[in-house]
Amino acid sequence: MSKDISIKNGANLHLKGLASKELEVAKKSLTYALNPDDFFSLIPRMLVKEGDKVSKGQPIFYDKNDETIKIVSPVSGKVKEIRRGAKRKILYVIIKAEGDDVIKFDIPDLQKITKEQITKLLSDSGSLAYVKQRPYNIIARSNKLPKSIFVSTHSTAPYDVDYDFLMSNRLDDLQTGIDIMSAIIEKPINFSITHKKDSSFKDLNNVEIYNIKGAHPSGNESFQINKIDPLNFGETIWVIKPEDLSNIGAFFRTGIFSSSRTVAISGDSLKSPKYYNTIIGASISSLINSDEINDINNYRFINGDPLSGSKVDYSDFLGFYNNSLSVIEEGNNYRMLGWLPFMYNSIPSFSKTSFSWLLGGAKKVNTNLNGEERAIVVTGEMEKYFPMDIFPMQLIKACMRGDIEKMESLGIYEVVPEDFGLVDFSCTSKIEAQEIIKNGIEIMLKEVG
Repeated sequence: MSKDISIKNGANLHLKGLASKELEVAKKSLTYALNPDDFFSLIPRMLVKEGDKVSKGQPIFYDKNDETIKIVSPVSGKVKEIRRGAKRKILYVIIKAEGDDVIKFDIPDLQKITKEQITKLLSDSGSLAYVKQRPYNIIARSNKLPKSIFVSTHSTAPYDVDYDFLMSNRLDDLQTGIDIMSAIIEKPINFSITHKKDSSFKDLNNVEIYNIKGAHPSGNESFQINKIDPLNFGETIWVIKPEDLSNIGAFFRTGIFSSSRTVAISGDSLKSPKYYNTIIGASISSLINSDEINDINNYRFINGDPLSGSKVDYSDFLGFYNNSLSVIEEGNNYRMLGWLPFMYNSIPSFSKTSFSWLLGGAKKVNTNLNGEERAIVVTGEMEKYFPMDIFPMQLIKACMRGDIEKMESLGIYEVVPEDFGLVDFSCTSKIEAQEIIKNGIEIMLKEVG
């Protein structure tokens, strides 16, 4: 029987250009790439070099601090380039797709498989990278099992995906993934769906269904964990995205690492925003044709949603985890007398400095911050859009100071940077709250572990 959870505070940001519920197979990408920055706190140690042939599922690099954390190739081919940035930091490992070589594992009988066998197979195959661990939102460590596992299909971010549509053809793999992961914790997985939505997920087994009601960021797992099974010191929880759980299920069904990715391409500048079937790490140019946009250089491409995604170029690649790719106009043009309220009423404003909140409907946005960074002032805005019983402003200040004791007492273990996406948007101080929280978590990892 499902349970209802109501999450107060927050706000929805409806944008023009949401992907329509049409699904196409993307054109084949010539190259695919892995970006170490997609894996928080991971320090890559390379296992291949330029020119090496690799099979699908072959380890490409591992975490310097934990050799059991392996990132594997999403395709068969040849390592075309290891692209480096400042101080020789690895930006991308680019693989030219060739052949159909795969690494295949022997999978025991799923009715008799043990949790030790499951965690070893997850680690050896690279499928463990699909599982995030709280606190810190790092790749899960197989040597410390969680007290519970969370999966959320309640998506609330702007340009986020409809998981019922996205997962409609992968329910069998999803169920297999659920059965495997629930065997690790020996109890049902916490599975959230949208309140009062006719969802096919209601028929799944080995899950505890939660109907989530609330505006963004109620779709973020942090707030659901806080309501359903709060983290205590020394405990861990695993979080998995729905399609990643299906990829785990596909691996245990076939013995081959599954790198399938369905991505929603959204943006009001696109002629036909829709969903595409592709592979993790595909080139963005294989998903968006240059004739879809009038001037590619005048638009920003974002791996993820506009609030918490990462900026990429048209020549870059799809991220490891994201099911959405957003395209919004660059805010290169400044408005005359833009500081005057009620002058430009098409701009969404939570502080009601335009009439957009009265006009309703989806809004057109660009990357203009509509202001500059200034001192943090006590306005109550952060608390209004942060639906957790902690003090976001005080936590941000503690992270800026690097005060470990304060960060612990203010709830740093319960949050991840993306939880502050709406704070970034709504805050009149224009601070980069997500970056500050990320730096705070990095301090905690280094000093506390």
